[in-house]
Amino acid sequence: MDQIDRQLLTFLQQEGDLTKAELARRVALTPPAVLERLRKLRESGLLRATTAVLDPERLGFSCLAFVRVQTDPTRTDAVARELGDVPGVQEVHHVAGDDCLLLKVRCADTAGLSRLLREEFHGRAGVRSTRSTIVLETIKETSALPIRP
Repeated sequence: MDQIDRQLLTFLQQEGDLTKAELARRVALTPPAVLERLRKLRESGLLRATTAVLDPERLGFSCLAFVRVQTDPTRTDAVARELGDVPGVQEVHHVAGDDCLLLKVRCADTAGLSRLLREEFHGRAGVRSTRSTIVLETIKETSALPIRP
């Protein structure tokens, strides 16, 4: 990965909807050269996706919670995959400590969170317990990574 690749990744993190022509102009390359670089970045796994960032509150998902899940140790991987398929579960992390999994969950409201926990988490094979933390206010949320020169 060279400096131009780093610039491309930085621009895409800032404005994922830039046209290939605009990206090419910003890095002083031709559009076909930029397309080839992006293809190589995707093939290497450095660029996994270019997606839109939606406003969850405007779409009716105003409740954000982090749910810690204790699992039967022999079922942690299976539970992680299963919970990852549940609508509203945005992230699943295998963590060290008292809990096995940490999930980021979005729902319409606390009643929706309660329903999600009751219907999708509790009683699921391998889930021993859950503990939820409801977010009152988000100060910063990003998926952008610092690209080193």
